[in-house]
Amino acid sequence: MTMRSMTPSTPPLGGLWWSAAVLACAPAWAQTPAATNAPATPPANAAAGSPNNAQASPAAAPGTAAPSGSAPQQVQITGGRTSDTDERRRATAAKIIIGREEIEKFGDATLGEVLRRMPGVTTPGPPGRGGPPRMRGLGGGYTQLLIDGQRIPPGFSLDSLTPEQIERIEILRAPTAETGARAIAGTINIITREGFTRRLNDLRIGAGLEDGKLSPGLNWSRNDTAGTLIYNIAAGLFVARRSALSTTETTDEDLNTAQVSRLQREVASGEDKRHGLNLTGRLQWRLGEGADSLVLMPSIFHSTANNQRLFVLTQSVGIVPAPFDSGHSESDSAFTVARVNLMWRQRLGPGRMELNGGASGWRARSESLREEAGSASTAVLSRSLDDRSQTRQNSLNLTGKYTLLSGGQTPGVNEHSLVFGSEVDAQRREETRTTVQSLNGGAPAPLLQDFGDNLSASSLRVAAYAQDEWAINPNWAVHLGLRWEGIDTKGEAQGSQAAPHNRSSVWTPLMHAVWKPDAKGRDQLRMSLTRSYKSPDLGTLIARPSISSRYPVSGSNVPTAPDRAGNPALRPEQALGLDVALERYLDNGGLLSANVFVRRIQDLNRSVTALEAVSWSAVPRWVARQQNVGNAITRGIELEAKYRINQIVAGARPLDLRANLSIFDSSVQGVPGPDNRLDNQAKATGNVGADYRFRGVPLTVGGNLNWVPGYRTQVSGEQATSVNTKRVWDAFALWTFSPAVGLRLLGSNLAPGDTINSNALTVGTVRETARTVTPSYINWQLRLELKL
Repeated sequence: MTMRSMTPSTPPLGGLWWSAAVLACAPAWAQTPAATNAPATPPANAAAGSPNNAQASPAAAPGTAAPSGSAPQQVQITGGRTSDTDERRRATAAKIIIGREEIEKFGDATLGEVLRRMPGVTTPGPPGRGGPPRMRGLGGGYTQLLIDGQRIPPGFSLDSLTPEQIERIEILRAPTAETGARAIAGTINIITREGFTRRLNDLRIGAGLEDGKLSPGLNWSRNDTAGTLIYNIAAGLFVARRSALSTTETTDEDLNTAQVSRLQREVASGEDKRHGLNLTGRLQWRLGEGADSLVLMPSIFHSTANNQRLFVLTQSVGIVPAPFDSGHSESDSAFTVARVNLMWRQRLGPGRMELNGGASGWRARSESLREEAGSASTAVLSRSLDDRSQTRQNSLNLTGKYTLLSGGQTPGVNEHSLVFGSEVDAQRREETRTTVQSLNGGAPAPLLQDFGDNLSASSLRVAAYAQDEWAINPNWAVHLGLRWEGIDTKGEAQGSQAAPHNRSSVWTPLMHAVWKPDAKGRDQLRMSLTRSYKSPDLGTLIARPSISSRYPVSGSNVPTAPDRAGNPALRPEQALGLDVALERYLDNGGLLSANVFVRRIQDLNRSVTALEAVSWSAVPRWVARQQNVGNAITRGIELEAKYRINQIVAGARPLDLRANLSIFDSSVQGVPGPDNRLDNQAKATGNVGADYRFRGVPLTVGGNLNWVPGYRTQVSGEQATSVNTKRVWDAFALWTFSPAVGLRLLGSNLAPGDTINSNALTVGTVRETARTVTPSYINWQLRLELKL
């Protein structure tokens, strides 16, 4: 490939490029990429015969003689699907796209492990354990999670999806009118496997080993055609077994005298088991010529879990006896979600109509029993707590979208892509829950009688939007949108409690723009000015409490182990956001980018713990409820780089490098500093990784370091939380015996460390601190990968 050096005459885009270059650990300005007009390497997933591909191999044109002494040349023109990097580059709204090649690179067992390495994404669990993904360090509903454009149901874990079932992942840093504005931090859209004409029949069999516990798994994916039908089926089976160990120390200290009035230490040990089955399908019928199609997408996910714990509580200092000395608990749960979506795309006049309809239902069952043994010497009562619940939720949704292309005669000049759409989403949830407590071997007595055993709630969401992607000229493109969304949530009366009702609506104007200093160059500047919001979910609106498992209702509890209850009067949070990004795209898929953002949040929701007189206890109890506490601001910078060494140094080995670093900051109005951050927002997150395919040996190796520094959060004037630094080292090796057989070894969390969480709350002159230490373990996975 022809190489050229990049001289200082290249239009500079500011010092942030140097930050991205330093992040990438290489002098990017010394690179010598190929000329702009050089042909790009066809994407790996551009298969011959795909509906998006076209091939031609014409002979030499008549009258054109072949060079003397050489065979006649053939010209082959191969079109393919746009690569992930090119699609990201051409999008007007900022979008990160992770395709099959990157998803498959490490051979991760869960989707959470894939997301953890993405720019600006964190997972709150212990090292190697994952958790719900968060963008920009913000949790609690700030990140919109979608599967095929539909919001995931409550209680559904993305770790129930295996990477083999995923076609691509789209990460949107700012909302659009089409994807929805309930995305203050951003949107992660998981696209399940799509049907292409390329035949696939992949089988992966493997097992994981963590702390001596074996977790086998099997994944199968099949893609084929039958006439006008293109179908894809993906299935997964897994068994997960993990050790559970934690130590919690609770200390009460008088701030004036430094005297400790209570010192407790609780050690809990046990095992968590999960079994799961996942099945997804995509059936696509081509309707005549063009992109007209009918798509049916059924899926079902089922998992069961069993958790067992043994715990011992020792109290070396304390005026009041400890609530128990030892005990055990066991819980069984099951979760099933089934959904079916139908999508119809049809050309209609000068534009295209798309209708989507979907129905889903999920069922959850949970049974838990906790038994405690008191000390006979202190006459502390023993206790058993039996909690059982069954939850059903059904939803129906219908969306319609009309896309119209219009504009001038010159491609890329004054072109418009107009989109008009509407959405209706109805949900109904029914829950039956009984909580029974027995003290000192006495007769079981039900708790929360004022709330009844049955809970029903429903919500109706209606939205309408319009947006215009306007290519003004080769240098400028804008994306304008306006969305209105209204949500009405109703709950039926619970025992003696009044029926909750919450209604909210939000207008969200949205604007994105892209400016290219040189229309044929590789540099561009992105700008977004958006409004977004976060609506309370049913769980935070319904007032029914959840009782602290450590402290019986017959007495009081402590601030660090509160009961939890909802707040029907919650208002949605609204945010005004600004994003500015500089991007440079290198040859063969490499890129450098730097993005800065700011969000101003109104009516912030935050959990507030207070001592309340409650109906379920004769004495006041500490209760945590979500409250609207005021305004907040969050800001940050996100740097990203990925390229091959031979793009920087001519003749170097093709070592793929990737790195990202995100730094976050926030402040909550009315909360004294320092560290008056948004709840659970990390200060930063970063990844450094590389992979290399050996020459002459069918071996590919790679590794990654994920880093999240420790941070402290001042929740209120009286409460503060903290978490320590987390580092996760991953590495893999793939030996390819043949194009159809490969063996992969993956080591995750290779330098295991403890997770330390601390929660301190001051009442008067006494500060109560609960500090929990949770160890982690190395996870080894061995997988046989077959192409049948």
